[in-house]
Amino acid sequence: MTFLSLARAALPVGLALSLSACGGLGGGDASSGDRQIEAGAAQRQAEIAERNAGATVAGTGSTRSSLFDLFGSKDDPNTKVEVNKYIWNAALEVLNFLPVQAVDPFTGVISTGYGVPPGGGRAYRATIYVQDPALDARSLKVALQGQGGGPVSAETQRAVEDAILTRARQLRLRDSRL
Repeated sequence: MTFLSLARAALPVGLALSLSACGGLGGGDASSGDRQIEAGAAQRQAEIAERNAGATVAGTGSTRSSLFDLFGSKDDPNTKVEVNKYIWNAALEVLNFLPVQAVDPFTGVISTGYGVPPGGGRAYRATIYVQDPALDARSLKVALQGQGGGPVSAETQRAVEDAILTRARQLRLRDSRL
């Protein structure tokens, strides 16, 4: 056998060994790295699926999955609305001359359109923010704007806030007598 025929026979074997070291034919470090990446991806997908599945069965850690879960409420039944109902109702009563445009009792925001108060000549709009469940002046924020643009005077705004708080206290007293 000559050197040339020996080199021809060794060439395919050398190529096969070099490709297997690169991961082209399986085995080696690259394929174990691929398995680690696939395992990590599978674990991430399982975590995402568990997060999206919703509630877990108490004590078991497994997720429940049935047709009825699609129609059931997944909201926490103990969630409370953090808005003082007396301030909320008083704001709607005091500013009843303003057309209500948006109301969100969960965030405590009431937005109104322009309206003219009884006995007044200038149109106003208001945004009311009830930010605390306490019947307190710090729980109420009122932003008034005149039709001509810009905010109204501080005295007018304070008078509206005082009227709302006074009516809220009256509503609370009325409820306590029942």
